[in-house]
Amino acid sequence: MGNPSIYKGRKKIKLSHFIFIVPAIVLNLVFFFYPLIQSLIMSFYNWPVLGAKTFIGLQNYINLMQDDTFWHSLWFTAKYTILVTPAIFFVAFALALLINSKLPGIGLFRSIYFVPVVISMVACSLMWMWVYNDLYGVLNYYLVQFHIIDESINWLGQASTSLPAITFMIAWKMAGFTMIILLAGLQSIPEEVYEASKIDGATKFQQILYITTPLLRPSIALSLVVSVIGSVLAFEQFLIMTKGGPAQATTTAVHLIYNTSFKYYQLGYGAAMTIVLLIILVILSMLQFKLLKDPVN
Repeated sequence: MGNPSIYKGRKKIKLSHFIFIVPAIVLNLVFFFYPLIQSLIMSFYNWPVLGAKTFIGLQNYINLMQDDTFWHSLWFTAKYTILVTPAIFFVAFALALLINSKLPGIGLFRSIYFVPVVISMVACSLMWMWVYNDLYGVLNYYLVQFHIIDESINWLGQASTSLPAITFMIAWKMAGFTMIILLAGLQSIPEEVYEASKIDGATKFQQILYITTPLLRPSIALSLVVSVIGSVLAFEQFLIMTKGGPAQATTTAVHLIYNTSFKYYQLGYGAAMTIVLLIILVILSMLQFKLLKDPVN
């Protein structure tokens, strides 16, 4: 039967563990699961803001499969994700390697690189709108001054330049966050591994390729999953900087959901878009974790 006091102590420990996670459970139930269930229910209805809602079954999903605007927004979101995810990762990886080195004053640089992360997306978007402005923007001014371009470019007003411009801004803003994730992984790698490789004659590049990268797989997987989720859910920067234009060329999936639900008041149709986007995110995250899974585990 065992010692009752020990068993009683174990029960108390388990109960205390449960008490500590109750706030997280409550927050998830209130702010994630309840809205998710409500969105799922709404997606089966014609749900106007005013008036009676009407059950229409799968009609919203059928309409969605034939909606060219929705597929265009998904395609643009995919292009943006494919561009911005590696841009953030490679900048962050280079910064993490630099900051992990034993250089004087590196702590100051770590803080400087992380500063853009704590600036709100709205503030960053407004600031970079000024940088990219075709009439008084600082970017056009210096490009013209150094004779790189002959006349100012409307960076955010045309489809060919708006996506690269916003990608650059997001890489500048979010690289610091990914850098911290990768830096934590780098600092968990034992120094003895590098010292042994030096004795064997490994170069710095070979150390990064054959030691750092394989041992960083969990951190790389986490950073890429977070980056892809953030990219698929991109909204504020496009709403503020391009307003989805020109001609809806830069309308992301979340931006379209926002317009459908709160501009055109088609709440049921917007909910169906949300569920489809959630399914896509779950599939992408599962694929990434599977592809980047540590082979040791």
